[in-house]
Amino acid sequence: MAKRKSDPKPADPFAALYPNIAVWVQRGYIEMGCDDVNPTFLRALDIGGVIWDGATDYSSIHEALLAMDAGIAAWSEENG
Repeated sequence: MAKRKSDPKPADPFAALYPNIAVWVQRGYIEMGCDDVNPTFLRALDIGGVIWDGATDYSSIHEALLAMDAGIAAWSEENG
């Protein structure tokens, strides 16, 4: 079915699942993946450096992103 101009925009499914990551990337950035330098799979950073990093043994990307989302939420509560 064709979308009409009056139809509301669909909600952002990423932001619905990972709201803290969606907000974070407006002021900081994230890195995902393994390399020879960092022992972690996920990192959330700002201009000051790493504010959260995650392990490499997640069972899925979804599990890893949920952990990151919770980590960013905890850091944001403590640091504003």
